Amino acid sequence: QLQFVESGGGLVQPGGSLRLSCAASGFTFSYRAMSWYRQAPGKERELVATIFSTGGRTDYADSVKGRFTISRDNSKNMVYLQMNSLKPEDTAVYYCNVRSSPSYWGKGTLVTVSS
Repeated sequence: QLQFVESGGGLVQPGGSLRLSCAASGFTFSYRAMSWYRQAPGKERELVATIFSTGGRTDYADSVKGRFTISRDNSKNMVYLQMNSLKPEDTAVYYCNVRSSPSYWGKGTLVTVSS
């Protein structure tokens, strides 16, 4: 079954940066578009960024466009999220998963942006 292990979260001041990592297993990673999602306290989980399986095409939510960068390493079954210019409203638990019909959610990694 699909498995995702996220890491790299923490406490950061507004304007700071973090790099999240996700190790994926249980499926043919290179064939699948991969995404980062997040869930803030009291809110629904939302799609943050996607990287497609071929060509490196990416897509971002308007709220993070220009600040976050998603990347992947198909040789390691890893997906990354570089987050710059962080804002308090970026505070959330961040998850990675496949873009289409995500399931088998991991534990996520908590990002807290606060002074």
